[in-house]
Amino acid sequence: MSSTAIPATERFYRERVNPQWVRLLDVLQMNVCYTRCIGTELYTEDGRCILDFLSGYCVHNTGHNHPAIVAALKEELDRSGPAMLQSHVPELAGDLAEKLCARAGGRLKKAFFCSSGSEGVEAAIKFSRARTGRNGLIYASGAFHGLTCGALSLMGDPFWRDGFGPMLSETKEIPFGDLDALETQLATRRFAAFIVEPVQAEAGIRLPPSGYLESAQALCRRYGSLFVLDEVQTGMYRTGPFLASHQFHTDPDMVVLAKALSGGLIPSGAVLMSDEVYDSVYGSLKRAIVHTSTFSENALAMRAGLATLEVLEQERLGERATARGDYLRSRLRQALTGYEMVKEVRGTGLLNGIEFTAPQKLLLRVPFEAFMKIHAGMFGQVIVMRLFRDHGFLTQICGNNFMVLKAAPPLVVEERAIDGFVDAVRDVVELMHSSSSFWAEALGLARRLMDI
Repeated sequence: MSSTAIPATERFYRERVNPQWVRLLDVLQMNVCYTRCIGTELYTEDGRCILDFLSGYCVHNTGHNHPAIVAALKEELDRSGPAMLQSHVPELAGDLAEKLCARAGGRLKKAFFCSSGSEGVEAAIKFSRARTGRNGLIYASGAFHGLTCGALSLMGDPFWRDGFGPMLSETKEIPFGDLDALETQLATRRFAAFIVEPVQAEAGIRLPPSGYLESAQALCRRYGSLFVLDEVQTGMYRTGPFLASHQFHTDPDMVVLAKALSGGLIPSGAVLMSDEVYDSVYGSLKRAIVHTSTFSENALAMRAGLATLEVLEQERLGERATARGDYLRSRLRQALTGYEMVKEVRGTGLLNGIEFTAPQKLLLRVPFEAFMKIHAGMFGQVIVMRLFRDHGFLTQICGNNFMVLKAAPPLVVEERAIDGFVDAVRDVVELMHSSSSFWAEALGLARRLMDI
């Protein structure tokens, strides 16, 4: 596209924000202008309707621009109240904290508000050190906790870390699901916390082995480390219950929430914690502001959080996530049985993944291996591109496992949309198993991406 044909606003983004992102979308044929987004439907300037099966990485649990949440925000703006006064008691924050802690249950009695999941993880790092007097932090292989330096120190993949200098010291990676490895580290009594996702979203929708989280919690209690759950993607009824950890019968010392907390409209996050953790941080009058965040308790974010909870519960979206998730996985397994490159369909609620694997047949193995030598992530991107371009579905591969395609629509998704998605995935999978054109286009795409 010539520079004169590019709209001014996109040109400014190319020039001033992230030109490589624009180039990548161009090559994937996914650079479209969205004009209206409602529920699961994304309408484009050229008249297409794209169905969202990514949810902004589990941001849009209530769907895009839910009218009740939009109305609540408009009402709050019209009040002209103390949105960012910073020298008062923000009552909305109290209301939201009460509701979040009540739903989380167990020992989670206090809330600290922030603006993102990464910021919540940073708070959890500080608070766990304050509570235990220890510096060490344990995390699981495949984890994705955020891209600020502290959160990034809890992620082992060099793709995210390279070029940013030394991370926090005294962090230790252990295999997800390995209790022996966890106990070996905890027994040193050097670690403030084990920070883990109950379901690893970016690692490929990895569910914990039976009994793993409960046993990990017990080990943390035995050795004096905190058990901290990152529910940034899994919380807010995404997997069925309010917290994914509820289905695993845990009672953590801290839980980090964000993404879906405010309906996808206002940046917001929360760290729920025990009284003991709270007292270790804010234990005296002089420490009342020892850890704060400028936008954390602003009225719009708090109002959005309250409205989001109301929508999730009035529309019974947790129950819907369970039922629709079961239906989605069942349909996908039926449709994809017998294809040698489909390894597994797995998930919980409406957080699901389709794992692909290398083919055995020589006719498929040769182009697949050639393709993977160019770039390991491009096989998944071709699937994403074809689903978007040819079938009108938006999704993405997992950030730490390029062989797993995410299927995580808003919780308001209808069965007919699920049926359409299953048909689209089956068509793309059939094409990759039967058509040389799939691999020819894939190889051409990978070569074009080499310079991006």
